[in-house]
Amino acid sequence: EKKEEMLRRNARLRREYLYRKGLEGKDREAYYKKQQVKRALNIAAATGLSTKKQLISNELREEVTSRLADIRYDDKKTAIPKSLLQDDEYARAGVMDPKVLVTTSRKPSSRLTMFSKEIRLLIPNSVRMNRGTTQIKQLVDTARGQEFTDIVMVHEHRGVPDGLIISHLPFGPTAFFGIMNVVMRHDIQENLVPLSEAYPHLIFSDFESLLGKRAVNILKYLFPVPKEDSKRVMSFVNKDDFISFRHHIYKTERGGQEVELQEVGPRFEMKLYQIKLGTMDMPEAENEWVYRPYLSNSRVKSYLGKDGIGAADLRKRTLEEMAERKSK
Repeated sequence: EKKEEMLRRNARLRREYLYRKGLEGKDREAYYKKQQVKRALNIAAATGLSTKKQLISNELREEVTSRLADIRYDDKKTAIPKSLLQDDEYARAGVMDPKVLVTTSRKPSSRLTMFSKEIRLLIPNSVRMNRGTTQIKQLVDTARGQEFTDIVMVHEHRGVPDGLIISHLPFGPTAFFGIMNVVMRHDIQENLVPLSEAYPHLIFSDFESLLGKRAVNILKYLFPVPKEDSKRVMSFVNKDDFISFRHHIYKTERGGQEVELQEVGPRFEMKLYQIKLGTMDMPEAENEWVYRPYLSNSRVKSYLGKDGIGAADLRKRTLEEMAERKSK
């Protein structure tokens, strides 16, 4: 009976979570429509055009009156919806330190096991678990019961690490990354120095689009808030949707006039290819975004960078996929 009650409770909380995510999408769409109307008003005022509707897309012309009323009643607190500043799944981030479970796919090779150990050393407050024969459903239920905030799972192909899954608990999202060019700590340093377990400073470069900021939130909230005097730095640098990860420690000399930087590893490249609105044990969860290289167009040069996908395109693509799936 207790198990059935827990399942019903999880199902109810999951429905509430999806409902909140649906409201976030509507709020974001309304915000971007209001921004278009504001932009048209500013251009009309600067150029002296008598009609503003010439500067507004056909889809918005019927909504201009209602959007003007919304703009009139906006203030500093309501002008930007909270969902643009903070994803609902990470509302408690920064209040409590994350607790991360690190594991591997089944029957890992020695190299994948070593890589998972290094991932465990990268993330403070993380715990590594030998996968054994544990099924994904059991793994997620156990992590929820132990109040883990995230699960990080690494995969391999013929002994080479090639996949990384980050699943936020209790209800998602789940991000799927391909990884390549993995260099372990032992390959970087001949004489390994003891790895600092201080909370690291994080550097994110060129994650300017809405999707890029979503990826930043998924990665950033694996780590607790660092202290100002921490000498540990981790960088995620995006270039053409390939994310280069580097891990350094530094020390200052001559009263802070010189800084000596030392790479401690590991290092690897990542590529985001899917985000799902659910945990890794939910195959039925809706796709928030999927990378489809053969359907891409020349206008979108980088999905994560400054030329990346916008909120309206992301929302429209998600709704189209949901409608297509229901029709089948």
